[in-house]
Amino acid sequence: MKNPGEQIWDVCVIGGGPAGMMAAISAAELGAEVILIEKNATLGKKLLITGGGRCNVCNAQEDVRKLLSKFKGSDKFLFSAFSQWATKETLDFFHSHGMETKEEALMRVFPASNTAQSVWDVLVSDLKKYSVTVLSNSPVVHMEKEGEEIISVTLKTPTKGARGAGKEIRAKKFILATGGKSRPETGSTGDGYEWLKEIGHNVTGTNAALVPVEVKDSWVRKLAGVSVPEVKISIFQNDVKQDSKIGKLLFTHVGVSGPTILNMSRDIGELLKYGEVVLEIDFCPTLAYDALNTKLQKIFAANDKKKLKNSLADVLPSAAVPILLAEVDIDGETPCNSVTREVRLLLMKVLKHASMEVTKLQGMEKAVITSGGVVLEEVDFKTMQSRLFPNLYLIGDILNVDRPSGGYSLQLCWTTGHVAGTHAAKYL
Repeated sequence: MKNPGEQIWDVCVIGGGPAGMMAAISAAELGAEVILIEKNATLGKKLLITGGGRCNVCNAQEDVRKLLSKFKGSDKFLFSAFSQWATKETLDFFHSHGMETKEEALMRVFPASNTAQSVWDVLVSDLKKYSVTVLSNSPVVHMEKEGEEIISVTLKTPTKGARGAGKEIRAKKFILATGGKSRPETGSTGDGYEWLKEIGHNVTGTNAALVPVEVKDSWVRKLAGVSVPEVKISIFQNDVKQDSKIGKLLFTHVGVSGPTILNMSRDIGELLKYGEVVLEIDFCPTLAYDALNTKLQKIFAANDKKKLKNSLADVLPSAAVPILLAEVDIDGETPCNSVTREVRLLLMKVLKHASMEVTKLQGMEKAVITSGGVVLEEVDFKTMQSRLFPNLYLIGDILNVDRPSGGYSLQLCWTTGHVAGTHAAKYL
């Protein structure tokens, strides 16, 4: 094989995450000579940790308009791309490679294997199948333009283990898939934003989005690692409810996380600018007060000789019982047949209104995605081409597309990656 710097490639993809790998595969499958440049030693570093290492491949919603309704403010731009490749095509792609999937709450789709490695294996296998040349350990430091064309990218001075480093890589088409700034330890350090600004693109403010929340209350930290499948989370400011959602909650060593919290984090961050924010957790969201009261009375009657702390598995995770009882000074050693009405009402209050004071959102190092990015008016979503440089394609998290947790971020990668790779190869 020639030295990568001694030829003009058909397509050069910068960034070996999910969007970049999909773009490289899509272009190479159509016969293009493709080089994929990755700054890390291996591809897909962030992909392997997404979804807690399980990888939320996509959302199962196959109706494109319904799917895009979750991309608030971006749906009108994304429709052209998603009309070409959306949920159905994504699932067909992975299933055709023998990767089985399963659907969980909120239509989130995961590999049946429960590991992101399965997704990574499919992508890397196809990169090899279609003879994509991969340059790892090769950070790009500069993008060279000439008129309305990108003509080359320059790699950092040689580093140990790098192939072709220090070289100028030339190509007919360039696909930029460097991601945002979230989880910088995986290589997402916002480099692409700076290159795009240098060549004249407008990039909006880039901030952490979909982030865990830190809280002041010690009882929350004592529950670190405990996950509750369904709670109601309400946001309060100045004793006024601002929003509420029902979903999964994960307690951490500094606060709370999980899909529902991540999706509420942007609003929490905005409210924090104006004052104190309190989160209220309802551990029994399907039960009104009267129904919960009746349920507790039945539990105590059926377990009259048992201790209170050993009788609440139907309303609380076992690890949470002693901590929440202590929070409202209820003695867990009390036999169920001795629980007074006063204690029962106190227990109901903590089950329906466990509160915590937010201190801050966690930063880029814990963010799932970055908000902001290239303004969408500067991208042709039929092809993912830059409107300033027709031989440059912009995909994935580098775009200013807000979306919730639940498989939407990776679907954005699969869709924009496939569309860019296909069109870059078609119109060489």
